[in-house]
Amino acid sequence: MNEAPLLRAQDVRKTYRLGRVDVPVLSGVDLDVQEGEWLAIVGSSGSGKSTLLHLLGGLDRVDANSGPITFLGEDLRAFSPARENRYRNRDVGFVFQFYHLLPELTVLENAMIPALVGLGRLQFAQEKKAITERAATLLTDFGLSHRLKHRSSELSGGERQRVAIARALINRPRVLLADEPTGNLDVKTGHGILDLIASRHGTGTTVVMVTHDQAIAARASRQIHLADGRAESAH
Repeated sequence: MNEAPLLRAQDVRKTYRLGRVDVPVLSGVDLDVQEGEWLAIVGSSGSGKSTLLHLLGGLDRVDANSGPITFLGEDLRAFSPARENRYRNRDVGFVFQFYHLLPELTVLENAMIPALVGLGRLQFAQEKKAITERAATLLTDFGLSHRLKHRSSELSGGERQRVAIARALINRPRVLLADEPTGNLDVKTGHGILDLIASRHGTGTTVVMVTHDQAIAARASRQIHLADGRAESAH
């Protein structure tokens, strides 16, 4: 294990401007994520769970007076634009409550998208076959071998989320960031998605999952509770 945590947040602060009012969401969050663990971030609606996940994934930036978020000791704020893009595309994978699949693409094509980002024409020609095979293998592992050529409109909610998870994993990220991954699903289907996430965690993928549901959080190896803009260990 590396001496530095995979991800670390130190005195992280985030405030949003709504009209003329400043709304503080995170007021000094401290958090370590060790490589290989499954961490659940729990809290009520509006507690800042999704904001924290977006900051960890480089989708948003901390306030000017905030402490750093680091990835293997590197401050995300010091990343060049190219390094930041690579971090978001290669080092982390995102799964959202709303699946964000492109309706005009097939299941297979949706799963391939992150691996195709930034490829030039020659590199695309050289790597397309391997990427296609990798996406097809993931989707088959997730029980979707019969859906590869289907569009998202032809899938159930659980199937759409499985495609979204395959897409998040296509680049073999170090950490999977999941924001309410079962929020749009019934209980049985949601448990199937959690089983799938657990299987990937079992292969060594670090998981950080946001949820408001304590029963879902119980699947994780560790929990923290977010309230009043700060994080506390859950007991």
